[in-house]
Amino acid sequence: MGTELEMPTLTTAQWKRMLTYGTPQKTEVGDYVFRSGDAEYDLILVDTGEVEVVRDALGWMEEVVIAPMGPHSFVGELGLLNGQGAFLSARVTRGGTVYRVPRSALRRLMAEDDELCDIVLHALWARREHLRRGPAALTLKLVGAGSSPELMALRRFAERLDLVYSAYELTPEDREHFAPHEFAAEDLPVAFIQGEPLVRATPGLVADRLGLSYQAVADTVVDLVVVGAGPAGLAAAIYGASEGLSTVLLDAVAPGGQAATTSRIENFLGFPFGVSGEDLIGQASLQALKFGVRVYAPCEAVALTPVGDLLDVTLTDGRIIRTRSAIVTSGAAYRTLPLDRWSDFEGAGIYYAATQLELRQVLESPVVVVGGANSAGQASLYLAANGCPVRLVVRGDDLGKRMSSYLVDRLVEDPRVEVHTGSHVVALAGGEALEGVRIDSVGDVSARGLFCFIGADPATSWLSSLDRDDDGFLRTGVDISALGLQWRQLGREPLPFETSLPRVFAAGDVRRGSMKRVAAAVGEGSSAVASVHRALAG
Repeated sequence: MGTELEMPTLTTAQWKRMLTYGTPQKTEVGDYVFRSGDAEYDLILVDTGEVEVVRDALGWMEEVVIAPMGPHSFVGELGLLNGQGAFLSARVTRGGTVYRVPRSALRRLMAEDDELCDIVLHALWARREHLRRGPAALTLKLVGAGSSPELMALRRFAERLDLVYSAYELTPEDREHFAPHEFAAEDLPVAFIQGEPLVRATPGLVADRLGLSYQAVADTVVDLVVVGAGPAGLAAAIYGASEGLSTVLLDAVAPGGQAATTSRIENFLGFPFGVSGEDLIGQASLQALKFGVRVYAPCEAVALTPVGDLLDVTLTDGRIIRTRSAIVTSGAAYRTLPLDRWSDFEGAGIYYAATQLELRQVLESPVVVVGGANSAGQASLYLAANGCPVRLVVRGDDLGKRMSSYLVDRLVEDPRVEVHTGSHVVALAGGEALEGVRIDSVGDVSARGLFCFIGADPATSWLSSLDRDDDGFLRTGVDISALGLQWRQLGREPLPFETSLPRVFAAGDVRRGSMKRVAAAVGEGSSAVASVHRALAG
C-alpha cells in the first residue's frame, strides 16, 4: 500500500496549532506508540523521526507495513472518533519526538478549530475508506455459509458502521477447511478478530470485542440520549452535540434505520441527482462523530424510567445510561407476510432492503418486489437497472395511490419491470435459499430474491407507560390524550415533540402524525432538540 495512505500537507502554523493539543514523548527505534488490540489509543503527531503503520501478523499471515509516516504527519484513523480499539499497530522506525493527542483532546481540537477539524476529519475518513480495500481488512474477517442470514447480519452491521473488514462465504465443498481452525459447521459464522476466532459470532459479540459497546462510567450523567439511529435520530444527535449537549446515540442494529435500505432517494433537498440511503446515512454518521456524538450499536434500549430529575435508559444487558433528557426515534419494525418458511429465507432470499449488499446476493437473477409505496418503486428501479428482471407485486389496484407519480411513470415505462396490481405472494419455494415464489394472479415464478416493502409497526413496546395511539405510535405535544400530576407540578404543558413523560421526546416514524419521509424525519429530529433545550432550561 506504501504511501497511498491519506497524509494531508499542513502549513507550519497549522502544525504548531495541532501540537498544542498533544503531550510530547521521546521515541526510539522499535518503540510502539500503540498496538493492535489497545482499547484506548491516541492520535500520534510525528514531529521528528518516523513511525510506520503495521498490520500485525495474524498467525497464518506475516505482518504487512501499511505506510510510513514522517515528520509533520499524524497517525490514526476513524476509530479514534467512535471509540473503536486499535486494529493496526504503529512502530517507530526512526527515533525522534511524537505528540500524543488523547481522544478527549482530539474532540476539543475538532470543537475549537474548524480548519484543523476539516483536515483531520477528511484524512481519518479517507484512511478508513482506503484501509477497507487493503490488507488491513483481514484484521476483521467474517466467515459463514453464503446463504446464512447470520452472516448477512454481520456484514450489514460491518457495512453500516463502516468497519474495515473482509467476508468469506463458505460452500459445502469448503468443509475440509474447518479442521485446521478447530471449529465445526455449527460454530458458523466465525469472526476472526486479529486472527483470533470468535465462534457463533453476532453483531453484539463483535461490537463488544471491538470496543463499540456501551461501557458504563460511574456517576456519569449525559445531557441527551437518542434511541434509534435513523434519519431522525442522527439529526437529533448531530444538532444536540453541535449545540453543546453531551449526546449518546443508540441503535439496536446499526445506524441508518429504514433509510439506509433505500436504494435511491430522489426528492431529498439538495440532491438533484438523487442519493442512496446508504450514502446519506454514511455521511450523517461521519457528521455525528465530528461533533462528538458517542454512537453505540448494536445497543438496544428496553426501558426508560424517571429517577428524580433524571432518566434511566436500561439496555438489554442491564447496563443503565443516566441522562437529563431523551429523544425516542426508534422507528418501526418491518412487517412480514404470513407464509410458510418465511423465517427460513430471511437473509437467504428474503430482504427488507435493496442496496449493494443485497444486490450481490441476487446477481442479475429474477426477483420479486412486494409493496405499493415509494420504497418498493425505488427498489424495483434499482434492481432492474442492475440487471435483475423484476416483478413488482402490488396488493391494490391503483399503483399511484401511495406512490409518487414520478416513480409510477418510470415503472410503467421500464421494460425490465413487470407490475402486477391486485396481486399477492402466496407461497415460497427453495432449498437452503429462496428459488421461487407463487403469485396468485400469475402462478409460480423464479425468484432469487423477494424484497418486501409492506410497511412497519412502531417500535414502542418497551415504552408501555407512555401515551400511544391504538397502533402503538407515540403521542406528542398537544396530541397527548391526558396529562398526569407530574405536568401540574411542572406548571407547563408538553412542548412540541414531547411525550407524556416530561423530558422524553419522540421524532420520526415512531411518532403519531409523522410524514414517514426522510426529509420530514430529519426536520423532526432537529426540531425536537430545540424543545430539549427549553425543557432543560426550565
